[in-house]
Amino acid sequence: MEFFKGLSYNFRGLGFGLKSPRLLFLGLLRFLIVAVVTIVAAGAILYYHQEILHMVWERPESPWLTWLWRILSWLLSLILVGVAAVVSYLIAQILFGVVIMDRMSRITEARVTGSIMEPRKVSFFKVFLFLLRQEIPRTLVPVLISLLFMMGGWVLPFGPVVVFVSSLAAVIFLAWDNTDLVPARRLVPFRERLGLLARRLPFHLGFGLPFLVPGLNLILLSFAPVGATLWILSLENTPGGTPGPLAGKEQLSEPSDASEATS
Repeated sequence: MEFFKGLSYNFRGLGFGLKSPRLLFLGLLRFLIVAVVTIVAAGAILYYHQEILHMVWERPESPWLTWLWRILSWLLSLILVGVAAVVSYLIAQILFGVVIMDRMSRITEARVTGSIMEPRKVSFFKVFLFLLRQEIPRTLVPVLISLLFMMGGWVLPFGPVVVFVSSLAAVIFLAWDNTDLVPARRLVPFRERLGLLARRLPFHLGFGLPFLVPGLNLILLSFAPVGATLWILSLENTPGGTPGPLAGKEQLSEPSDASEATS
């Protein structure tokens, strides 16, 4: 049930976001930022790929080795483009994504509940720095783990199994990157937020599995903060269900300006 609930909330968030002009704008903006940074980085690598290859292996004089050198040239370019895409995602996510995702989450919460619950007497600047510090390990560590799995798949005898496991791990962490927005904004300790992920792994797997579908993943990732916020709010409002991340805590402020809900 949790797995299918994750699937439904991903697409529910997309539908919710498309109905709101502000959420639609922010979702498209996030997509464009990641796309532009990736294209610039990949274009630079392709432009200088010959120079990069010469640093690794000078073109051989033997015609028998020239064909191997050419294959290595384009193989190296593909690998570097893949690395550039990962690095570009990290840069765009850390510098821009955390702000856009948090904004989308706030708008969603305001539209659903009529208010935004936040810690008492904490400035916006402090909350922003906290989110930025959380985003680095929350984004960097999962990507590094996935890369290690992929590299292990190239050298280990059970390569296909390793690649499969790495893909599942990647989508779970991508889902968590979105479901963690509300708890992180409310300054819930990292250990508690990680515990929520551990208790709800099937949900996160279902939420993140569509991210493996080429093309569709770009659209769903852009609006994933909406569906993830809807799910967190549903946890907090379910009588007798799993308590929300801040259930019973006194650090919540009075509701923020409800004018967000009309946006």
